[in-house]
Amino acid sequence: MTVLVHTVIDSPLGPLTAVAEEESGALTGLYFARHLRMPPPEALGRRVSTGFVAVRGQLAEYFSGERTRFDLPLAPRGNAFQLKVWRLLERIPYGQRRSYGQLARELGDVSLAQAVGSANARNPISVIVPCHRVVGADGSLTGYAGGLARKRFLLELEEPAADRAARLF
Repeated sequence: MTVLVHTVIDSPLGPLTAVAEEESGALTGLYFARHLRMPPPEALGRRVSTGFVAVRGQLAEYFSGERTRFDLPLAPRGNAFQLKVWRLLERIPYGQRRSYGQLARELGDVSLAQAVGSANARNPISVIVPCHRVVGADGSLTGYAGGLARKRFLLELEEPAADRAARLF
């Protein structure tokens, strides 16, 4: 049986709860405060104050604009379809967005857009597995387990400087 541990990491978006396998250190979850579908506290394992050095460091680099790609061992828990969608999310480049339909097309069946949305909503590793980069077909912001204000913050953080400069507001 895999033993989990967790810690809380400060971020510009408030505290993030990081959950990992104790032995391997592979990250299984990264959750915002008041995260939709966050596991119950007893499922997070015991809280630790040490470890998570790479997670803390890479998140700090990301939020300061120095990191555009994470290099951490990940072990998200989900069914086969969810895992396939989450792997697609990891391939969305920093500063870019995809629609649910585009991801469904990459899976070979555009009719899977709604299922892709459901899997995206259940991504347990926020920020690092960038489900925030998925938007509606018209480019609109759609649901986010951490809340739309956080999604907007992350997308603006990743927005290319030229695009940011071209925006009036």
